[in-house]
Amino acid sequence: MVETAVAFGCGGFSLTNNFVTSQPVQNFGFDRSRLRARGCVCCSSTNVTAMQAAYFNQYGPAEVLQYGELPTPIPKANQLLVRVRASSVNPVDWKMRKGELKFVTGYKFPKIPGRDVAGEVVAVGDNVTRFAPGNRVYGMPSDGVGGANAQFVVLEEATVAFIPEKLSFEEAAAVPLAALTALQGLRDKAQLLSGDRVLINGASGGVGSFAVQIAKALGAGEVTGVAGPDNQDLVRSLGADRVLNHKEHDFTKDLSRYDIIFDAAGKSSFVASKAALRRNGRYVTTTPDPTNLLVDTAAAAFSDKTTHIFVAKNSGSDMALISVWLQTGTIRVIVDKTFPLQEIAEAHRYNEKGSAAGKIVLTVE
Repeated sequence: MVETAVAFGCGGFSLTNNFVTSQPVQNFGFDRSRLRARGCVCCSSTNVTAMQAAYFNQYGPAEVLQYGELPTPIPKANQLLVRVRASSVNPVDWKMRKGELKFVTGYKFPKIPGRDVAGEVVAVGDNVTRFAPGNRVYGMPSDGVGGANAQFVVLEEATVAFIPEKLSFEEAAAVPLAALTALQGLRDKAQLLSGDRVLINGASGGVGSFAVQIAKALGAGEVTGVAGPDNQDLVRSLGADRVLNHKEHDFTKDLSRYDIIFDAAGKSSFVASKAALRRNGRYVTTTPDPTNLLVDTAAAAFSDKTTHIFVAKNSGSDMALISVWLQTGTIRVIVDKTFPLQEIAEAHRYNEKGSAAGKIVLTVE
């Protein structure tokens, strides 16, 4: 067990189990009245026992979301305890809240949503070697359920990366899930090759906005972005060579034009898109319509074209690559709107509309 001692109002030492740091101790925003007193090497301190979090005790509409006190997680030997400064809302969060993923998330409550974390390390497990208290980090929880929409979260050391210096916490919180999805979908599933013609459906969304940029970074010869009429200039500014208004142009009618169709919007299908793919073309989606799965799979079995469905995997090395691209300006973050964590229900409603350009970020006090 890792005990987290956090000292207030001093510039001495902080103690985290057997880890001692001479860095100045910071007030990470704890409410002392809610914490159980513990000893400290230099002054009055407290052991973190409770935190503020967004959570729900049953599946349902946005109204089931609550904001209140829950136990602070305790990091294991290979984990970091992170004071969350910003998080985000992804479609998977409200789908989980509505119960659409209950076959994976189960019926154990309360559940804390959220897949994206940006914050500061406050404690480390005994086996952690790359990170120390005070480091600015970002990543995703590894439990497959969430947990990021809270004051504290535990992250596996192998999945975490340092936040690029040029990024704020709010910008960093928009990165992990969306950027990992775009990178792994294009590089690993679509196996993007230099010179490939790539179409990104939903190019102005959280995943799509990264996919346009990452496709270019991976060497795509031509990137076509599909978006609504209000986001044409945004997609063009991200580096798209062609931008299509989905209300005026049906990309599935572009016969044999694309090597890769990356459907970040989940609005199409392999069967509908097959004619637009060139020989040995690849169709990739992260949000398939369940009614199309069997039909798409059967159609691909008798075609030289392939269909791929996947969920992004936690990867510290991929996060490090994304960090380099962000620091050098190869890719950039698009934030549509920011909400305080206490207004998570409104943030979920906004995300469910499907009209956001870029990511929706939650700030955590």
